[in-house]
Amino acid sequence: MDDKILHTLEYRKILNKLLQYTQTPMGRVLAEALRPSGDFEGVKLLLQATDEAANVDRLKGIPSFGGVTDIKMALKRASIGGMLNTGELLSVGNTIGGARRVKRFLAAMHEDTPIRFLFAQSDLLSEQKHVEDAIRACIDENAEVLDTASSELATIRRELRGGEARIREKLDSMIRSSSVAKMLQDQLVTIRGDRFVIPVKAEYRAHFGGIVHDQSGSGATLFIEPESIVAMNNKLRETRLREEREIEIILHRLTALVGDIAEEMAYDVDILGELDFIFAKARLARDMKAIQPRMNDRGYLKLRKGRHPLIPAEQVVPLDVELGNQYSSIIVTGPNTGGKTVTLKTIGLLSLMSMSGLFIPAEEGSQMCVFDAIYADIGDEQSIEQSLSTFSSHMTNIISILRKMTPKSLILLDEVGAGTDPAEGSALAIAILEHIHRTECRMVATTHYSELKAYAYERKGVINASMEFDVQSLSPTYRLLIGVPGRSNAFAIAERLGLPNAILEHARGEVKEEDLRVEHMIASLEENRLGAENERERAEVIRREAEDFRKRQQQELEKLESQRDKRLEKAEKDASAILDKARKEAEEIISDLRRLAMEEGASVKEHKLIEARRRLDEAEPAPRKKTASRSSVKAPRKIQPGDEVKVQNVNQKGFVVELSGPKEAIVQFGIMKMKVNLEDLEFLASAPDSPPPALRRATTVKRTRDENIRSELDLRGANLEEAIMETDRFIDEAFLGNLGQISIIHGKGTGVLRTGIQEYLRKHKHVKSYRLGNYNEGGAGVTVAELQ
Repeated sequence: MDDKILHTLEYRKILNKLLQYTQTPMGRVLAEALRPSGDFEGVKLLLQATDEAANVDRLKGIPSFGGVTDIKMALKRASIGGMLNTGELLSVGNTIGGARRVKRFLAAMHEDTPIRFLFAQSDLLSEQKHVEDAIRACIDENAEVLDTASSELATIRRELRGGEARIREKLDSMIRSSSVAKMLQDQLVTIRGDRFVIPVKAEYRAHFGGIVHDQSGSGATLFIEPESIVAMNNKLRETRLREEREIEIILHRLTALVGDIAEEMAYDVDILGELDFIFAKARLARDMKAIQPRMNDRGYLKLRKGRHPLIPAEQVVPLDVELGNQYSSIIVTGPNTGGKTVTLKTIGLLSLMSMSGLFIPAEEGSQMCVFDAIYADIGDEQSIEQSLSTFSSHMTNIISILRKMTPKSLILLDEVGAGTDPAEGSALAIAILEHIHRTECRMVATTHYSELKAYAYERKGVINASMEFDVQSLSPTYRLLIGVPGRSNAFAIAERLGLPNAILEHARGEVKEEDLRVEHMIASLEENRLGAENERERAEVIRREAEDFRKRQQQELEKLESQRDKRLEKAEKDASAILDKARKEAEEIISDLRRLAMEEGASVKEHKLIEARRRLDEAEPAPRKKTASRSSVKAPRKIQPGDEVKVQNVNQKGFVVELSGPKEAIVQFGIMKMKVNLEDLEFLASAPDSPPPALRRATTVKRTRDENIRSELDLRGANLEEAIMETDRFIDEAFLGNLGQISIIHGKGTGVLRTGIQEYLRKHKHVKSYRLGNYNEGGAGVTVAELQ
């Protein structure tokens, strides 16, 4: 991309914003070198990386690149055998640690939310913790070699501290003596050139022996090393030289470790710079409230509420524009300072940003195109004098564009044909625009010439547009209106400012009739547009109100259904409680019958009582589904006695026995009778012509009880059906006789009789348990049952 275009569209200012979010020198280098790309697949990959980084920033924040620096020069020296100093080694260790933290951060993020590109990049970072540990074991955070770097260094430094302590002790004793103190400028010990000295007055130099190492600026003080500590200083100097040699050995050893991994670390530095650069783009997107645009390579551009990123958010006017679908060229007309140039720069700059892998400040649904090049001829007409030189400059630039452009280029022209005679300028502008349009590239051009409005109106694939102007306030609104050419508002502005009507009428008479027709057409279009926009706004208000009403109705319906379900559930619980009470009363009645039968010596068949209980259980209604509706209840005719009906609230069928009132009926289902409201009955079938046969009343068969009730039943020789009938009778007698245990003899045989009897005992209500007889009870030929 031509650097001149980047400068014209202020692309460099976007890079300066991006630089603020980089954390490493490598990231800053990449940000400064960022340029738009014409590779469609490459741009999509760049945007994918930015999108993943934006998701990471939104969920967990940006990873820290603290301690990561550009150590490539140090790595190169280490690889060729040079020695790194402590600061360089510390930078290597910090960079290794920073790479490890970034790698683990992105790996943990990838487990929660897939970030395939960033994870793949970070996974390439090498693990060099052994080198980092070796460096940290020898060098502290202030880039000083630690005493523990080697045992030899620890010994040497102990000797140094001991020697220094002895020298200080010797000198302290000297300066405290009265004979020496009078010759000193100050009673203190200082150091000159790694040797301990004391400050002596210059007039006592002859009386004070030793070596002079320095003097004050005035010459009044000499810094002398007394003869008594010369040997001690010399020994201390030798120890310091031993320390330096040992430190060199340590640094050479650490440098060798770094040299072994220099190639891998150089690659890691590049990856860290790339990751820092990607996260900087994500932070820039968050700062600009930008979104990821959909990219295409077919010349289609659609901006929804696009904003110029360099204009403050509270001042910028969003831009809606579409190019490359129904029309490939837009001709924008309108007054100066109306925002035409900002519109061109917004389209061009957002295109450059998206082609650089940057998000754009717009709303979701925006689409951008990857152009092979963007060309612009944009000049600030308010700051340059309209002269031949200006026209020549514009023409030179446009001629260069015409030579380079292709069908996949984007052309931005500001005030095309301006700076010369209006008649010639408009003709030249139409010719230039027609040539560019025939090339089939995408173009947005601004102009003052009214002739271009007619050109755009008549030419297929070209559309008029204008910058809206509020005549009432005499100020532009900076809104781009597609499909409406700009009006000349000179007469309206002059009239509102107070120009006499006579002058205005004379001016209107000088305007050609054709131009007046064009202005009237534009005014009509503008009026229709405003009307359509008002209608659209009203329709939107009505739509929102209808949507709110639908939501409220839906909520009310859900509330009513919930209340209905709760009431039905309560009714089911009440009915269940009534049935439970009836069942308990029936059980009490059955118990009373058994007791009376035992007292009167009669035998009541137990299976008859069980059958009555079963019918009672079957009379219990099934739970009603919550989604049931009473709208299904039918009442096709008046309910009559004998009709077959369905009781809705208990979901049971039965027959109407009699009508007990104008609104109630007695319904029998099974052995139960219930008084039911007629509204809860659903008619099923009419009463038969002939009355149903009367049910025979069950007679009680009394049987005289034997004096000694048997506890043993012999079934050998009987078939299974006869055996079960006899067993049933036998258990009834034993139960009424209060026997706790009975024995049933069935023999061994084939086992059919034994299996059938035991299966029957397993299901019998009064049998607590059963087992085969013991050895002395008959073994497998006898089953012994325990009764309840």
